Amino acid sequence: MSNENKKYETAIFAGGCFWCMVSPFDVLDGIVEVKSGYTGGHKENPTYKEVKSQTTGHYEAIRIIYDPSIISYEKLLDVYWRQIDPMDDGGQFHDRGDSYRTAIFYTTEEQRIKAEESKKALEESGRFPEPIVTKILPASTFYLAEEYHQDFYKKSPVEYKADRKISGRDEFIQKYWGDEYYSIYEK
Repeated sequence: MSNENKKYETAIFAGGCFWCMVSPFDVLDGIVEVKSGYTGGHKENPTYKEVKSQTTGHYEAIRIIYDPSIISYEKLLDVYWRQIDPMDDGGQFHDRGDSYRTAIFYTTEEQRIKAEESKKALEESGRFPEPIVTKILPASTFYLAEEYHQDFYKKSPVEYKADRKISGRDEFIQKYWGDEYYSIYEK
């Protein structure tokens, strides 16, 4: 079957620094592309500097184009929840401010329902000691981030690893998911 005949879908997730959100999805089978960008705000065509100033209302986010015949939206949600601190509404790890908050931006009613179900299941699991504050919002215009932000983990691996190391993200993931974190990458 050629790519022209495939029906791809889009998922949009905000999970703090978009640099750290790309690589966990990029390695999954069924992912066509993962792009960094901005969404959810009021400023058209925002720049990184504008978004980082916390004046645009935008979230740093990733847009995932995927093949639902290979990977399900539920699987993407499972990967997403394991990348973030869903209890923190003030940003993520060392990145503070509204642009670093978490949110699932649904593109269809089916995605909204699945996102709500996954959030409820996570809340009921008792894994986290505080309420889950990650918002589930309708998708709006997604603006691509500047080219130097795209695939940052590949283009600037030293800076990426250094930033990720000081962020506290990996320690959080280890604390709340441990070795179970890696089970999401098993087929």
